[in-house]
Amino acid sequence: MYDYLLGGRQNFAVDRALADEAIRSSPGMVAAVWAFRAFLRRTVRHCVAAGIDQFLDLGSGVPTVGNVHEIVLRDAPHARVAYVDHEPVAVAHARDLLGAEHRVSVTHADLRDVAGVLSAPTVRDLLDFDRPVAVLMLAVLHFLPDADDPASVVAAYRRHLQPGSAMVLSHGSDDVDDPELAERVRAGQRVYAQSTHPTVLRSRAELTSWFADLELVEPGLVDVARWRPDLTGEQPESIGAYGGLGLVR
Repeated sequence: MYDYLLGGRQNFAVDRALADEAIRSSPGMVAAVWAFRAFLRRTVRHCVAAGIDQFLDLGSGVPTVGNVHEIVLRDAPHARVAYVDHEPVAVAHARDLLGAEHRVSVTHADLRDVAGVLSAPTVRDLLDFDRPVAVLMLAVLHFLPDADDPASVVAAYRRHLQPGSAMVLSHGSDDVDDPELAERVRAGQRVYAQSTHPTVLRSRAELTSWFADLELVEPGLVDVARWRPDLTGEQPESIGAYGGLGLVR
């Protein structure tokens, strides 16, 4: 669905059908997906500018329009990117698309299994956790039910990070001041409830707590469309998803 909404080609008929339904139910869906993607681009470039050259992208899906390795390797050709996803089809497609790119790996694993992810040869042999690493959890944690305790998952990865590392999170939320926007977010949630991956919307306060021992880069935890937007002047329209970049000090 994500790839289709971004105009990519790595998707199936069932993805397109559900995505089209999502667009009908929540007309801002396409803009939201592009805003998530732009947030990814801006935060990754910020990490590269800060000297981070290792990236662990959890819940990466199929490498699609403007993915992490394309952004990173453009500015830091020596960098390394490890993608992790639990969908076998997504992993197979990712491996086919990336081919023999030695600076990028794809791992079939569940991000909730922190030890399993970090010990996988395709992660362990590519990334050096004795040096700064950026851990990306972008538009994925809202697929974890409360029973999985996503806050503990975030904290578990944090414990493996050295000073100078970063954690980048984004997450859907209807905890917004605009009632119409809140309803659009909930309409999108209802569409995902029909899929194999329903979403959980969480409050800004709860998401802020996940950055408890990190230094949040300005402007802090804000709507992803408003995190250091590319445009100047008029503020971009919020999409109902919070995002932030926290540094390990």
